[in-house]
Amino acid sequence: MKKDFDSDDFDFEEKGGIGPIAIGGAVILLVLVIGIIVLLIKKPAKPLEENDNLFEEVESGIEISTELASDEGTALLTSDEPTDNSSQSDSIHNTEEAGSASSVDDSDGDLQASVKSETGAEVDITQIASAGSASENSNITNGIDVSRFQGTIDWGQVAGSGIDFAMVRVGYRDSKTGEIKADTNAKFNMQEAEKNGIKVGAYFFSTAVSNAEAIEEANWVTNYIAKYSITYPVGYNCEGFENAASRQVNLTQDERSAIALTFLDTIYNAGYTPIFYASRSELAGDAKWNTSQIQQKYKIWMAWYDQDTQNLAKGPSYDGQCAMWQYTSMGTVPGINGKVDIDVAYFGYNGTETAKDTSEREIASADVEALMNFDAIDETVTAKNSTNLRNKPSQGSDSTVMVTLENGQTAQRTGVSASGWSRVIYEGNTYYAVSSFLTTDLSAPKQESAPVVQDTSGFKTKFTDCSETVTAKDVVNLRNKPSVTDEDSQVIASLSSGETALRTGINNEYGWSRVEYNGQTLYCVSSYLRVVE
Repeated sequence: MKKDFDSDDFDFEEKGGIGPIAIGGAVILLVLVIGIIVLLIKKPAKPLEENDNLFEEVESGIEISTELASDEGTALLTSDEPTDNSSQSDSIHNTEEAGSASSVDDSDGDLQASVKSETGAEVDITQIASAGSASENSNITNGIDVSRFQGTIDWGQVAGSGIDFAMVRVGYRDSKTGEIKADTNAKFNMQEAEKNGIKVGAYFFSTAVSNAEAIEEANWVTNYIAKYSITYPVGYNCEGFENAASRQVNLTQDERSAIALTFLDTIYNAGYTPIFYASRSELAGDAKWNTSQIQQKYKIWMAWYDQDTQNLAKGPSYDGQCAMWQYTSMGTVPGINGKVDIDVAYFGYNGTETAKDTSEREIASADVEALMNFDAIDETVTAKNSTNLRNKPSQGSDSTVMVTLENGQTAQRTGVSASGWSRVIYEGNTYYAVSSFLTTDLSAPKQESAPVVQDTSGFKTKFTDCSETVTAKDVVNLRNKPSVTDEDSQVIASLSSGETALRTGINNEYGWSRVEYNGQTLYCVSSYLRVVE
């Protein structure tokens, strides 16, 4: 420490004493000697090079303090308690400028991730929690996030489109019962994405109302994904928390944020890289989440649509941390019917993660009922005339006619959907048929032909007039006539979820709707539509 000397502390005499100048010189010399001794003690033992000087000693001190800050940051990031470590982040940036950020060994717990600069124009690496053996890099990678609502995905086509990664929804907590349920296409999606060289991440849709439930959810997720190669992060998502029906509606912002951090901490402790998902309006300025706290520990996956995407490498114009940007929900990707969320990540991985559990896993099949709900039923049916039994409940090109059920032949109906489809067991196999072509009257005579009624459009299908606004549940083809088999039936347009058309007629017997769309009268399968309230 430095001491200030006051002349009043000393009694100087004109004769026989030590002069003030001599005393002052001695004091200065003493201070310099003490300073040199202190520096020699603090300096690591090594021979002085010819060009070593005081400035190099100072620079060495900066490097040492930065490494200490990095160690401190690691301790903060693995703490169970939320911590404000903004000063630690500043230290990490200084380390990068000095060119020594790479000196910290990942195996020692140093955690790095990509973040955005304040202008959104640069991508930097800082200490955000990452886990796993596949080393992370600063590459920009393109991905999608999917769930059962994308139906059966052709992952071979997706891989050929240039998609690098997929964030797969693995499950959700039921908003009514509180039960944790698996996404019915999760294992198929992880399996097929992995098989086709697409790196896999995961996310869970939470409605947890306590830290205990958050831990339960995270443990369920880590057990569920253990046999898959999860290279990209594992995300926490709880959209809709302000809806009146949500289990979380009465939680405070602090409570929700603590629950999210508990989930993310548990994921990290299981050896996966966590990521937190929310919209920009919820994240910015700590509006709905304690964002400034969460982003100090974990990656942020931000949803923000209708923005300039001409140069995705620059990232969104957002002041906070954004490691992954979901920039549209209206993406078109080969192999996926309908629209899909598209993401850009400001990080990538050198290699693919190894599954935590390498024991043999079961082969997963696609859930062909993913886009519709079937009510359980058990009854014997036959065809009114004859009806095709398909491998999935669809009359589109993605389904295949497996066998034809004739009048008098019987099948066991095990499920009925409001979309107009029945699930049946025939000769030991599960198939799907249009419900209106089946009957439980096993003695009913064969209907020779469907009733022919002309309407003003000149088609034989009879429509009951109606007037209601509709949209697609996902996406539906709009045709020039109500048929998928007639040679002259052509797809004129497609209607996507969110786009609307006016339904002017409906035929419940054959499952077709007549709609007005962009000034044209077109036809589509009714089961793919829903009424806009």
